[in-house]
Amino acid sequence: MARVTVVGGGVVGLTTALELARAGHVVRCVRDAPVADTVSALAGGLWFPYHVDPRDRVLRWGSVARERFAALAADPSSGVALRDGVVVERGAPDRWWTQGLPGWREAAAHELPPGATGGVVATVPLVTMPVFLPWLEDRCREAGVELADAHVEHLDDLDPVAAQVVVVAAGLQSGPLVGDDRGMPSRGQVALLENPGLHRWVVDDAHPDGMVYALPHPGWVVCGGTDVEGEWDTEPDPRVHDDIVARVRAVVPELADAAVLGSRVGLRPVAPSVSLAASERSGRLVVTNHGHGGAGVTLSWGCAAEVVALVGKHTAS
Repeated sequence: MARVTVVGGGVVGLTTALELARAGHVVRCVRDAPVADTVSALAGGLWFPYHVDPRDRVLRWGSVARERFAALAADPSSGVALRDGVVVERGAPDRWWTQGLPGWREAAAHELPPGATGGVVATVPLVTMPVFLPWLEDRCREAGVELADAHVEHLDDLDPVAAQVVVVAAGLQSGPLVGDDRGMPSRGQVALLENPGLHRWVVDDAHPDGMVYALPHPGWVVCGGTDVEGEWDTEPDPRVHDDIVARVRAVVPELADAAVLGSRVGLRPVAPSVSLAASERSGRLVVTNHGHGGAGVTLSWGCAAEVVALVGKHTAS
């Protein structure tokens, strides 16, 4: 057993804190924003390994997370559902993400938008983040995790007695804490449309007019989007919003008359690869868990399991 401080309160930080507590550690999770104000709260919630590397580790982490989310889908209060959908292909297919994914199939012609050359139909978890994140907080409290509201400027500021082990899982704020300057934001703008009864999701990243996706949740559809690296602006751009709505309505005719509910911007924490490793710093163990790009939800449980294994290995030796 170790006294562990997790820095970060989004989906990655909370999941990591929960799994550490369930493994028997004394866990404190420090976050500088309410869960509703995190980037995770803006995520579309689809299990899909988007804008993230390295692929071999991503496949392993993603498989663990997919199975955990599939089990949670049996609990309506979790906000997790298993949904059918289609990943549209335009050009040579790149299906690395389907390795280990059960039940996927080739999309039929009538399931694809004009101009598509193919596609993959799959059933994967779709997570309604405004429901799931409070549910995850509740599970953390039940497991004994202390949820603390504070900003961590330097890891040395953390009490070495209360924080024998530190896990850095703070998204874009992680790099400065551990001297890693490889991360950068990737601006993602989405439009929220009223859900007219849509159940099937669609991802069309290579659409000639720009990225398209529609992720249906109870009451609304998260529609995207953009992926602009190096951009920190979090104010929605009205022109970009109008373009997103037009593209999505062209690809998903069911949304042609859906009311527009709003626009949101989130900054994906992208990096050349996910940083998940353990090292000794100032006499204590520091584990990094950041750089998940557009796949924080997709990798959350798998990365948390690896953090638990690393902490167990190093504290037992």
